[in-house]
Amino acid sequence: MSRPSPSSGAVLRRGLRLLGRAISEQRGIFAIALSCSALFGAMTVANAFVLGEVTGRVVLPSLREGAVAAGALTAAALVILGVAGLKIIGILGRRIGAGIMQYRLQASYRRQVSRQYLRLPLSWHHRHPTGELLSNANSDVEASWNPIAPLPFACGTVVMLLITAVALVVTDPVLALVGLVVFPLIFAINLVYSRVMSPRVSRAQQLRAEVSGIAHESFDGALVVKTLGREAAETARFRQHAEELRDSLIAVGQVRGTFDPMMEALPALGTLAVLLIGTARLQSGAIDAGQLVSVAYLFTVLALPIRAIGWVLGDLPRAVAGWDRVSAVLTATGQQKHGQDRLGPSSAPAHLRAADVTFTHADADEPVVQRISLDIPPGRTVALVGPTGSGKSTLVSLFIRLVDPDSGQVLVDGTDIGRLREGELSTAAAVVAQATFLFDDTVRQNVSLGDESDPAYDDDEIWRALTLAQADRFVRALPDGLDTRIGERGTTLSGGQQQRLALARALVRRPRLLILDDATSSVDPAVEAAILGGLRAADLAASVLVVAYRRATIMLADEVVYVEHGRIVARGTHDELLASTEGYAALIRAYADAAEQRRLEVAAAGREEGAA
Repeated sequence: MSRPSPSSGAVLRRGLRLLGRAISEQRGIFAIALSCSALFGAMTVANAFVLGEVTGRVVLPSLREGAVAAGALTAAALVILGVAGLKIIGILGRRIGAGIMQYRLQASYRRQVSRQYLRLPLSWHHRHPTGELLSNANSDVEASWNPIAPLPFACGTVVMLLITAVALVVTDPVLALVGLVVFPLIFAINLVYSRVMSPRVSRAQQLRAEVSGIAHESFDGALVVKTLGREAAETARFRQHAEELRDSLIAVGQVRGTFDPMMEALPALGTLAVLLIGTARLQSGAIDAGQLVSVAYLFTVLALPIRAIGWVLGDLPRAVAGWDRVSAVLTATGQQKHGQDRLGPSSAPAHLRAADVTFTHADADEPVVQRISLDIPPGRTVALVGPTGSGKSTLVSLFIRLVDPDSGQVLVDGTDIGRLREGELSTAAAVVAQATFLFDDTVRQNVSLGDESDPAYDDDEIWRALTLAQADRFVRALPDGLDTRIGERGTTLSGGQQQRLALARALVRRPRLLILDDATSSVDPAVEAAILGGLRAADLAASVLVVAYRRATIMLADEVVYVEHGRIVARGTHDELLASTEGYAALIRAYADAAEQRRLEVAAAGREEGAA
C-alpha cells in the first residue's frame, strides 16, 4: 500500500534540512567548493564588466580612429586571460569539491546501512524483502545525495546574483528593474517545478525498489521458475511493475520537458528586453555602449548558473524520498542489545541450557515455542526430532541468538546469551543449516571466510576440517583444489558437496557447541554415517545438537528430544522413545518408509538402465 505523498512545502523544508545535514557532515570540503563557486560567480560578473570596459575603451575608439593601440590591446588581453584563469580555478575547485563531498556521503551512508543490516535481528530482515534492502543500500543512498553535485554551484550562483543585482543598480536602475523581474520569476518557476515534481519522483523511487525486489526474487528463484515452467508468469509480473516504473519516469520526464524550456527561455527573454530598453537608454545618453554590452552579456551567461538552482530544487523530491527509505533503516528499532559478559578462554565442550523459553513470530497468533526447557551437558550429543512445523528450527535460532525469546533464558556455560558481549557467542558456537549458502569464491575462502592477506586458518587446518566433513576427496579432485572457484551459491557443486563444505566451514573454527540443523539431508547415508562417526571419534571438544530425521543419525545421539507443537513431548534414547511415544515411532517409520521407497526406485532405475 502506497503512503500518502507529503505536501510540496514539507518536501522543500525537509530537502533543505537534508542539504544542511550534508553540509554539516562535510564542512571542510563544502567550504572549499563553495569558495571556488563564489570565485567563479564573481569572475563571471567581472568578465561581463571587463568586456564592457574593453568595448568602451579599446574596441570603439579603435573603430573611430581606424587604428589599434598595441598597449591597450595587450592590457585588455591580459585582463581577460586573468579573469578566465580565475574562472577555471573556480570551476575545477567547485566540481572536484562537489564530487568528493557527494561520493564521501554516499560511501559513508552505504557503510552505515550495511552495518545496520548486520545489527538488526533476523526477525527484522524477515519483514523486509531482499530487493528492498538492496535498493536502500544502493539507489536510495545515491538519490539522497544527488543534489550535492550541483549544490556548491547553486550556492555560488546566489552569490553571483547578489553581485549582479548590486552591479545592475550601480550601472543603470532602469535595466536593474529587468533583472528584478526576470530573476524572481525564475525562482518562482523553480519552486513550482519542485512542487509538481515531488509526488512523481517519490512514486518513481518507490517503484524502483519494487522492480528491484521482483527481479531479485526471480533471479534468486531461477531454479523454481524454470523447473515449474513459470517463466511466462514471472515475465508478466516483472513487465507489469517495469511498465509502471516506465510510466512514472515518463511522467517525470514530461514535467521536466515542460519546465526546462521555460527556464531556458527566461534569461534569453531578459537579454532581449535589456537590448531593447538598453538601446533606448543608450540613445538618450543615460548609459554608454560598454555598459549596455556588460548588462546584455550578464543576462546571457546567467542562464546556466541559474539553472543550477533548478537542478538542486528538482532533485530535492527524489532525495527526500530516498532519505526517507534510508533513514527508516538507520532508525529501525529491534536490534539486539548486548552485554559485557564473556564466556572465558575455555576449550572444553560448552554447556547449553534453555530455561522455560517461549517465542512467538511477529505475524503469528500462537507461540511457535512454548515454555521449553532443555539441558545439553558438556560433550553430549542430542538429537532434536519432530514433525514439520514443530519449532525445531526456531529453537536453533534461539540457541544461536538469531532471535530472542519472548520469555525465559538461553544459557551457555551458565551465562544468559543476551548478556554476552557482541560477537562472543560466535566464538563458541557454530551452526550448519539445511539451506546452505556458499559465496562465489574459492573453496579456501568459503571455508575460512577470512581475509586473503591475513588468513585466520592455514591450509592444514582447512584440510583437517574438510577431511572431518568428508569433503577432502572431491575438493582434491577439483581443477585447482582449494583455489577452485565454485560459482554463485556453489552452483558447480552438488547439494551434498555444498553441505559438506558448509560443515567444514563450521568445523575449522573448532566450536565448543556445534548445531546441525538437518545439515546432512542432501548427503548420501553412507557419507552421513562417516561424517557423524568422525565427529564422535575426532578430537573435537564440542557439545552437539543435531536436528535429524534419519534413523542412522538419531541413533548416534546420546539422547533424543521429541517435540510437537512447540513443546517437548518426550526425551530419552531412540529405543525408549520408539517404544513409548507413538508420534515419534510413526514419524521414524514414515521417514524410513520414504527412504526405502527412494532406494527401491533408484535400484529399479539402475536395473532398467543395465537391461537397456
